[in-house]
Amino acid sequence: MDRKHFLKSLLILPFAGTAMKINELNKTSELFNNSEPMPVLFLGHGSPMNAIEENEFVTGFRNIGKTIPKPNAILCVSAHWETRGTFVTAMEKPMTIHDFGGFPKALFDVQYPAPGSPELAKESKSLIKKTEVGLDDKWGLDHGAWSVIKHLYPNADVPVIQLSLDYYQTPKYHYELAKELSSLRKKGVLIIGSGNMVHNLRMVAWDKLDSDFGFDWAIEANEKMKKFILSNDHQALINFKSQGKAFELAIPTPEHFLPLLYALALKEEHEKVSLFNDKAVAGSLTMTSVKIDSQ
Repeated sequence: MDRKHFLKSLLILPFAGTAMKINELNKTSELFNNSEPMPVLFLGHGSPMNAIEENEFVTGFRNIGKTIPKPNAILCVSAHWETRGTFVTAMEKPMTIHDFGGFPKALFDVQYPAPGSPELAKESKSLIKKTEVGLDDKWGLDHGAWSVIKHLYPNADVPVIQLSLDYYQTPKYHYELAKELSSLRKKGVLIIGSGNMVHNLRMVAWDKLDSDFGFDWAIEANEKMKKFILSNDHQALINFKSQGKAFELAIPTPEHFLPLLYALALKEEHEKVSLFNDKAVAGSLTMTSVKIDSQ
């Protein structure tokens, strides 16, 4: 390179850097345009096979997707990403994680190539003051996320990030942390909690996998949970360990229940709650799902 071209390149570089920053700002501002508050969903995701089967629950997911505005991006809290500390996925292209075993090859062949959103990851990190949030570039989208989101947005054209569950923290901690994300709803972000209100795999009735069957304790816990949800008694759900034997059996470990608390924490006083996919399966699981919005 001669001296003339060298000096010219030095002049261009600062402007190139500025242009890149402007492009990044434009990209962020497009993602976070102000909007009417997006709904909030809690989806009972059930078996990974719901990703490829046709059943009433899949129909329920599709139908609910038709009732809400298409989001600028999705933040999903899945039961299947437990961590020490709190993290958000921050890569451009999250991989599809097949975090299960013993299922048909057709399920492992599923890919959900939704883009990520480093911009939303950074925005979420900045909003959460309760703890330091790490930006993760290794996780991706686990089946708690992609197996249900693929039915809402089958074209994989909405950016998706995941927020992890810190398994060392209390239900109250998770509920309070979720509240710090509320402003995202007014920026076109759909927040989804994905788990199951009643989830006890050790007590599955294997002979009733394809039936709408629930053990008495599962039905009792599910009915009480719905009563608390519809009456806005979030404190009773935060204190689920004090709700008796049925809750003890319904929530042997908290990871599938906690995403419900994330969804409920984001409910505004004037907003309504509706339930869908409200059935028990295999004795010890319920698919009950929740939609929160102002409609």
